[in-house]
Amino acid sequence: MHRVRMGGARFAVSALCTRARAGLPQRDCPRYCSTCLEVMRRFLLLYATQHGQAKAIAEEIREKAVARGFSADLHCMSETDKYDLKTETAPLVVVVSTTGTGDPPDTARRFVKEINDKTLPVDFFAHLRYGLLGLGDSEYTYFCNGGKVIDRRLQELGARRFYDTGHADDCVGLELVVEPWIDGLWAALAKLFVSSSEGEMSGALTAAPGASGTTDAAKPELIHVESQVELLRLDDPGGKDSEVSEQNGASRGQSSALTADFEPSLTRSVPPLSLASLNIPALPPDYLQVHLQEPVGQKTDFSYQPGDAFNIICPNSDSEVQSLLHRLQLTDQREHHVLLKIKADTKKRGAALPQHIPEKCSLQFILTWCLEIRAIPKKALLRALADCAGDTAERRRLQELSSSQGAADYNRFVRGARASLLDLLLAFPSCQPPLGLLLEHLPKLQPRPYSCASSGLCHPGRLRFVFTVVEVACGASAAPRRGLCTGWLASLAESLLPPATSAPAHGPQISISPRAANSFHLPRDPSVPVVMVGPGAGIAPFIGFLQHREKLQEQHPDGHFGAMWLFFGCRHRDRDYLFRDELRRLQQRGTLTHLTVCFSRDAAADGAAPAKYVQDDMRRQGARLAALLLRQRGCVYVCGDAKNMAKDVNDALVEIISQEAGVNKLEAMKTLATLKEEKRYLQDIWS
Repeated sequence: MHRVRMGGARFAVSALCTRARAGLPQRDCPRYCSTCLEVMRRFLLLYATQHGQAKAIAEEIREKAVARGFSADLHCMSETDKYDLKTETAPLVVVVSTTGTGDPPDTARRFVKEINDKTLPVDFFAHLRYGLLGLGDSEYTYFCNGGKVIDRRLQELGARRFYDTGHADDCVGLELVVEPWIDGLWAALAKLFVSSSEGEMSGALTAAPGASGTTDAAKPELIHVESQVELLRLDDPGGKDSEVSEQNGASRGQSSALTADFEPSLTRSVPPLSLASLNIPALPPDYLQVHLQEPVGQKTDFSYQPGDAFNIICPNSDSEVQSLLHRLQLTDQREHHVLLKIKADTKKRGAALPQHIPEKCSLQFILTWCLEIRAIPKKALLRALADCAGDTAERRRLQELSSSQGAADYNRFVRGARASLLDLLLAFPSCQPPLGLLLEHLPKLQPRPYSCASSGLCHPGRLRFVFTVVEVACGASAAPRRGLCTGWLASLAESLLPPATSAPAHGPQISISPRAANSFHLPRDPSVPVVMVGPGAGIAPFIGFLQHREKLQEQHPDGHFGAMWLFFGCRHRDRDYLFRDELRRLQQRGTLTHLTVCFSRDAAADGAAPAKYVQDDMRRQGARLAALLLRQRGCVYVCGDAKNMAKDVNDALVEIISQEAGVNKLEAMKTLATLKEEKRYLQDIWS
């Protein structure tokens, strides 16, 4: 029996440490070996996720913790009945994603509401030591804001970091920050436990990250990684736009690249990587036991407000599903029922059946409706696939792509090329993964959100929406691949569009579900002026706004209604001017008081320099917009692309406020931030 001291008390550890089991003298046992300290090396691990990314990372941390002598108590942040931060004495590790335009995920809403209670004392969490990893996308204005909100509030309530906060950017690859952050976590935890056992925790943790005197060994690495991410995003050829563009070109010339000995590709590497000793992640433990068993329209009342969105449940491409079944040699079993059980001998802690795979459904149904087969494979899947490759060269290449040394190749040939599982299986023909491995690693097929482009008040029982068919080059294929949902919707709509000779008796049916409530709604007071900015498909919710206002005006002819401005933009007047006739009618009726339209690819008829984008037209109307927003306390709504448009519109508003209010840029930004806090500047944007 080995004994260790913990905070002045003695605890018996039932398991002998490695040296004790080997019969070595106790004096040779390291003072803080992992076995002896297992009882005191527990930490609380919380995650808040919207689509499963943060959960997957938290589970990875838990798995790696065991190998390093730690014990992670893992819970979703919403499971408040399973943990209590008010009395928690163990270190806290948090992984939290961001949703919407900068909100914490739905699973963190209750938690955030509770810690934002203004009656809490400033030392409420003074006993807590924590480390936080935030996930986000820098294409959105409020990057990693879900994590930043929690991080900031924990600090305000007295909690102190034992490890620097990480901000991972999905725009350039979460793994660029996630992997080194996890690698550095263990040293920070070990240091914390040692300091705690020696009664030196307070002195070791007084310096906050970023303050002078901070000695966290992992800090220089984190600073370097975050700086690298910023450079990639702004001006490095490896940034998202240039990377995708470069990779598209590389994909089209894939065949010639394969024949060039000095050019790496998805399936082969070149020195120094091909000669390097690899740091390969541990093989993820398998946990699913799979059996294939031969198999022995409902109407929905959907109510919504203008500005609401809904989810479309779309299937995977049938051709891709059939190709995957063929590659897995399961075509003859596609109608078999899939029966899942947890393996009795699994080493995976907390193993559970995937909730997104229903019981006794056919294999084809699961691949079609349940799994995101186009998802970019994570490194954990690549590592597992490596052990399924019979060819030595293919196994080595898959190991390289999953290793830390092969990060650049992974970003270029897997992430940047948007390679799918099927792309990898076709590229590595000797790889024969079992079905259970794929069911363990493929994420849930997520529904796709769309804005309502109609008003239930104006058209009861009808729901209208707008979609744009997206085509991107993916994997090693030269042919572009349509977006999953928009491609499916386009195929359904083909029978309804010219040159179809006749419309079907019944239109195609699609499955939908409501999205969580948001604040992107018209002001309750109809006299408040409204400014709407929606280029392209971003016009959708504003058609609903206008239809709703038109109906209210009919019902209340003596009512007082504020002005409604719309800034709309598209490429060509003759080709993609959406809702042209309807907007003209609404303007003639006086519902739409001001309509400004710009065309980025058309020259002005009078030879004058045209406004190319919506933000250009906004600047031209700067004085009137400032009066609407600042003096008349109007609301501005922005819908559309987050990457460029939303940022450009934000910058235009800052410029307008600065110029018209006579304040500097910083004060203008503060004014705009106030509008956001007051829910008078609202965004519904996407990447």
